[in-house]
Amino acid sequence: MKLIVGLGNPGKKYEGTRHNIGFIALDEWAYQHNETFNKTGFKGEYFETFVNGEKVIFLKPTTFMNNSGEAVGAMANYYSIPVEDILVVYDDLDMDPGRIRLRQKGSAGGHNGVKSLIAHLGTDKIRRIKLGIGHPGKEGTVVNHVLSRFPKEDHTPMLAATRAAVEAIDYWLAGNSFEETMTNYNN
Repeated sequence: MKLIVGLGNPGKKYEGTRHNIGFIALDEWAYQHNETFNKTGFKGEYFETFVNGEKVIFLKPTTFMNNSGEAVGAMANYYSIPVEDILVVYDDLDMDPGRIRLRQKGSAGGHNGVKSLIAHLGTDKIRRIKLGIGHPGKEGTVVNHVLSRFPKEDHTPMLAATRAAVEAIDYWLAGNSFEETMTNYNN
């Protein structure tokens, strides 16, 4: 069993914001595969499907970003999903819009949602797909930046990045190693 998680904030107010690129990527996967987030529980919205005979759960935590680990930890514990079968998609300030980077482990890098995941899963060896959202340049404007919507000039690169994330998820779920997935999709 695998667990694919998109990080973001719940509610209409945050739809389409930079910080919600993880939700956007999972919504794109669901759209491309004719799935819907039709269940609630584990402090999130989710759906279950089968890919190549393996059960896969797609989860969007509804705890708000900084407490995402509560939802992921609850679901991983309930289903006994080992951390190597969890993949998290989220935004990265330090990468330009449209960039995608896959990693097998690492610190939170200042991302409070990832910090929560590490705390609740008890390890930093969490597989991840980071999608660049660009940095505003001034530290004081980071919160406003991540909670704002993408400007028009970023729509095309962001769409390309979310589609690349969907392809990377599909590639991994097809039975390829995460190392191979990183090699093929890191840009």
